[in-house]
Amino acid sequence: MTEFIAQVSAEVVELLRDTVDEMTAMFGISKAEAVARINAQWEGQEFLERSDIVLHEDSYYWSLFIYYDGEVPDWSPGADRSSWSVKSAPSRGSEFWTIPEA
Repeated sequence: MTEFIAQVSAEVVELLRDTVDEMTAMFGISKAEAVARINAQWEGQEFLERSDIVLHEDSYYWSLFIYYDGEVPDWSPGADRSSWSVKSAPSRGSEFWTIPEA
């Protein structure tokens, strides 16, 4: 069992852990919050095949997709994101928070 609640292959676990690292670096959130956001995004999902859609994008893409609310208007690394709407983090204490805050 991993920190992720979706059923995932080892390859997807690696991608999700990279996404956690990307989110903490880009947005200044804790690893626990990044994991909780990923868990909320893919609650009840199963990513067990090499062909699963989650593997068609990288951790940078998934970080923006999961963190921001609505369409991502500019995928470039230097985009001005100051006016973008951030999705609310899952409620603390919910089943999505599977690792403790550091």
